[in-house]
Amino acid sequence: MALTSVTSIRWLAAPTSASWVNQAIARPMQVLIDHAHCERKAAGSAVQLMFRYLCEPGLGEVLSPLAREELEHFEQVLELLQSRGRYLEPLPSSGYGAFLAKHIRKGEPQRMLDSFLVAGLIEARSHERMALLAENSPDPELSDLYGNLLKSEARHFGLYWVLCEQRWQRTVIVPRLEELAKVEVEALRGVLDKPENVRMHSCGVE
Repeated sequence: MALTSVTSIRWLAAPTSASWVNQAIARPMQVLIDHAHCERKAAGSAVQLMFRYLCEPGLGEVLSPLAREELEHFEQVLELLQSRGRYLEPLPSSGYGAFLAKHIRKGEPQRMLDSFLVAGLIEARSHERMALLAENSPDPELSDLYGNLLKSEARHFGLYWVLCEQRWQRTVIVPRLEELAKVEVEALRGVLDKPENVRMHSCGVE
């Protein structure tokens, strides 16, 4: 299937490729199971940040509702999986999240800034790819699911940007975001060795 459009996301340094869309559409259940894992991990990441920076003013008020919403999305995906006779299955990781995590600096406050930016980049890529699946999936139920989640996902990466802006000047945030956006693209470079390894965050960028 040819790619009909690519959603432009300001945070991202390169758009997803048509090859990824075609691979994902060809294996919808594989991607759906991986999507459930992604929602679970996103909730876990928000909770982890909230506990790491337990006394940081204004953080728990943002990250606690975010984690709950991610878990609601997890439940929605689980419900659809179950309606199709499937459930969560262990899947080999694409390595995307681990690659990004390696580029988070260790010392504070740089670690906090990088953690927010990496979380935002992951949300931005998820939003872009869900938009592409909503636009291009031949399965109306899957198209509706991804389409219904888009508004929330867009708000999620916006929340991480706001957390950054509340704590740092843009002259600090923007250069580091540009650096990490290049890292994010690097994590998605290459070609899948096996088509069945397609994931929400598997390789495939222009």
